[in-house]
Order: sequence, then C-alpha cells, then structure tokens
Amino acid sequence: MKNIFSSKWGIILVGGIIGTFAALLQYWGNPANMGICVACFERDIAGALGLHRVDIVQYIRPEILGFVLGSFLIALFTKEYKPRAGSSSLVRFFLGIFAMIGALVFLGCPWRALLRLAGGDGNAILGILGLATGIAIGVQFLKTGYNLGRSYPSQKAAGWVFPAFMVGLFLLLFFRVSFSENGAIFFSIKGPGSMKANLWISLSAGLIIGMLAQRSRFCTMGAIRDSILIQDFHLLSGVISLVFFAFIANQILGQFKPGFLEQPIAHNNHLWNFLGMVLSGLAFSLAGGCPGRQLFLAGEGDADAGIFAMGMLVGAGFAHNFSLASSPKGIGAFAPHAVIIGICFCLILGFTMRSKVKS
Repeated sequence: MKNIFSSKWGIILVGGIIGTFAALLQYWGNPANMGICVACFERDIAGALGLHRVDIVQYIRPEILGFVLGSFLIALFTKEYKPRAGSSSLVRFFLGIFAMIGALVFLGCPWRALLRLAGGDGNAILGILGLATGIAIGVQFLKTGYNLGRSYPSQKAAGWVFPAFMVGLFLLLFFRVSFSENGAIFFSIKGPGSMKANLWISLSAGLIIGMLAQRSRFCTMGAIRDSILIQDFHLLSGVISLVFFAFIANQILGQFKPGFLEQPIAHNNHLWNFLGMVLSGLAFSLAGGCPGRQLFLAGEGDADAGIFAMGMLVGAGFAHNFSLASSPKGIGAFAPHAVIIGICFCLILGFTMRSKVKS
C-alpha cells in the first residue's frame, strides 16, 4: 500500500491538519494557545492520577490517548506494528523526566511553542530558539557516535501494554472513577485543567492525528535534526505547514493576539524560556524524538518510547511537587537548579554513550 503521507505534499498536509485541529480545539474549549500540547496534557494526566496536587492542572486529556491509540490502530492495519524494546530503557526514562522539566519551565512542548507563535505569543520565539539550540547540541553528539544502543524485537503482547494503559485511562475518564473521598481520579474545576473541548471531539482529533503522524513520521525534533545533520527539509516542511495553518485558523477564529505581555499560560522570562527548551531539545534529540513522536512510536510497539513517555509523566509530578514548573507569574523557585542539572545530565550522556568516534 503506497503511503501518500510520507511524500512531500503528504507531510505538508499532515502538518496543516495538526495546526488546524489545534486552533479548532482551542476554539472548542481547550486552553488558549494550547489546543494541543503534549507536555502540558501529560502534566494534566499526571495531576489527574495524583502524581502532583496542583488542582488547576488535573485532567485526563483524550488527545493523548488518541495519539497512542490512533498510531496503534493504523500500525496494525498497515502491518507496521513491530514490538521492540531494550535500548537503554532507564536512560530514556530519565531523559523523559528532564525533557518534561524543561518543557514546564518554558510552559509547553515543541508543538505548543509553534502554536504559541502562531497565536501571536512572542515569548515562543525564545523557546523555539532554545529548542533548536538543544537539538543542535544533540546533533553534534550524533556526529561523534552517540547512541543508546539497538532495540530488539519482543513478543507482540509486549507492544500492547502502553496502548492498554491508554484504554485504562479512557475508562477512568469516561466513568469519572473516584477511588476514595478527596482522592484520585482528580478533575480540575478551575484553571487550564478545567478548559476542555468535548471528550469525543478531543478523542477523535487525537485518533486522526495519531494515525496521520504515524504514517508520515511527523516529528518536530526530527525536522530540526534532519535540517542540521543532513540538510533534509522534508519533515521541516510539515512543521512550517503546522505553523502556517494554525496562524490562518487563529486569524479566522479571532484567536491571534500578538505581543510578549499577558499571553495566556506563559511568562516572559526570556532567559529561562530559552534554557528550559535547550534542555528539552537536547533530551528529545538524545532520546530520538519529540514527545509527540514518542507517543506515536509507543503506539506502534516501541516500548522504549513508552518508557520515555512514562518518564515525562513522572517528570511532571516532580516539576510541580518540587517547585520547578513555571506559571504566568514566572519560573518556579528551583527551576534554574533543575534545568542546569538536566543539561549536565544530558551532556554527560552525550559524551559517554558513544560506540565510536568519527574523525
């Protein structure tokens, strides 16, 4: 079966659909400039599960479930479901933790950085520059032999675990399960966690994006990496399409508000916007994919990508429990310490996890 979504115009179409869906999801109820944000949405899921207790960011986001399940279903249909594991799993887990911490210092994943820019938030420029810088550093490590080792085929049932986890989360969401008085599952009644599009619309959008992204290999980190490493702009054309179509949709829907001040769910500390995304970009490059791509890989059977995603969930808990995450008021009290530690961790990995050194 010919895969039209992997073509030049296919990846542009996929980027356009993601950007349009993101703007529409915002219009239908998701937080402003956050129609889709993998990091923020995983943070909300972590809160719903009680991994942190910040009551304004607790909700099981259907879009995330859709990303994984959409990828899983289309991979089964196209016979690309290939369970695999064993590539430095614990390292990937900690990369996921630090990637989330960096993203929550900036307040957004690479997708949200692009969507914030498409919505007029000038602070996103610093985040995108930081992301590109972190990825560029990661590219230098790739050039000198950095790798996490190969993964190995595993039993088919092993690839079902992460999609099954998503199904379990959906059941908890749909039935609004409560396990004890004042206990999980938690649902925000105010703040960003209470802002949501209709469950079925969100899930459907997630499923469609999951299917399209799996077929097209859409990845924001990969777009910048390929542009620097091999001057291949195929994935970058999809990223540019995402920004363009989100910008047009925001203009039509009256959601474009340019400026640096008083942007929704954002702060204007330029230094830590930049450095937070340097950490995230470096962690994504060392792990081999942006947070969206990690979910799509987990859906098609990559257990190591699933472990990275679980690391991001745990990282969200750490970020809020230890005053690392930012808010519109500014960065967390211990955010600089965590970002510096995270960058050092990634640099140590880059210098030490090399199978060979190229001259």
